[in-house]
Amino acid sequence: MRIGKLSETVLKRSVIRQIRSKRIEVMDGAGVGRDCAILAFGEGARTAVCVQEAVIHRMDDMGLLINHGMNSLAAAGASPAAVTLALLLPEAMEESELRELMAEAEGICKGLNLQIAGGHTAVSGAVSQPVASITAYGALEKKLKGAVPGQDIVLSKWIGLEGTSLLAEESRAGLLTRYPEYLVEEARRFREYISVIPEAELARQAGVSDMHDASEGGVFAALWELAERAGVGLTIDLKKLPIRQETVEVCEYLELNPYELLSGGCLVMVSEDGPGLVHVLAEAGIPARVVGSITEGNDRLILNDGEARYMDRPKTDEIYKGMERRFK
Repeated sequence: MRIGKLSETVLKRSVIRQIRSKRIEVMDGAGVGRDCAILAFGEGARTAVCVQEAVIHRMDDMGLLINHGMNSLAAAGASPAAVTLALLLPEAMEESELRELMAEAEGICKGLNLQIAGGHTAVSGAVSQPVASITAYGALEKKLKGAVPGQDIVLSKWIGLEGTSLLAEESRAGLLTRYPEYLVEEARRFREYISVIPEAELARQAGVSDMHDASEGGVFAALWELAERAGVGLTIDLKKLPIRQETVEVCEYLELNPYELLSGGCLVMVSEDGPGLVHVLAEAGIPARVVGSITEGNDRLILNDGEARYMDRPKTDEIYKGMERRFK
């Protein structure tokens, strides 16, 4: 199988179709584009749960991992509250490194007003790098209604933020042979924009119908998954997708497609009043833009200078190609 997220076909055939047991407490379970499970234990008591994992190569990878989980909760309309953390550590790891890793996790949680509620830590000879798995928990007042035809599609901030930051870090030496240092350093700082909790909360209060955080697979994957789970089509204007010049330059240098690049920090929102939602976010200092609309049927179209083409199913994220080419 390919590195990265499972293809939609494999996910449906070999994962989702194997999940047959049902319980009434599970309001939303496994499915394409469903990053959170929604559980209801008693009248009005709903909990959103999300699981994320990652190999920890750098200490700040822990922060990205926690943000991924919390972004998924926020995109489901939940208010993140707590996280449990499981660590599988290599034998060569020192206790001081473990302490530093936990300090990184605690710092991120404090900044997001979360509590580390528990977890498990073990050492194994089967791993050469720390492997972390988090379970994120949030409170959900009510489920989002879901996208319906005629609604506007709004994107927050910019696409490709997380991928640009990671690639600028890994390819810094090569990028500096072509671009000025200030551009490369600004690209590396894009991870500061990773959390989508603020815009998700504002969008929820504004009555948004659906949300999906753009992560692995880029903005194209996020748009496809949002439409797929709602059973609708969409039309997107390519020229309206917000992108930073730093992302353009990094992707050009590494010959990558920015629309299929890891896009943590960008939130896809569906609203009856796209311009109104953009205004609400702008008042809070969060840039956003209407980029298209939800349509009848299953056609997912991308418009570019008057020409229309069908959107492809999600592909392997461009970040993997970028990492292979980072010594270019």
